Amino acid sequence: MAELPRIIIGIGVVLILIGLLWQVGGRFLPLGKLPGDFLFRGENSTFYFPLMTSIIISVVLSLILMLIGRFR
Repeated sequence: MAELPRIIIGIGVVLILIGLLWQVGGRFLPLGKLPGDFLFRGENSTFYFPLMTSIIISVVLSLILMLIGRFR
């Protein structure tokens, strides 16, 4: 039970770092506006499918988790 506060604090720190990287990195890599992201506009609706953004986020998270797994 003593590990739960450390886990929650760790998750909070990771979320803060992701938020900061998203703010700073958004200027250099415009996630959501990449060439593989699809935007369909109709008369009364809009459909947005961020395919390339999803692929990039998936690859980056996979690499990070692989590195964490190697050092555990």
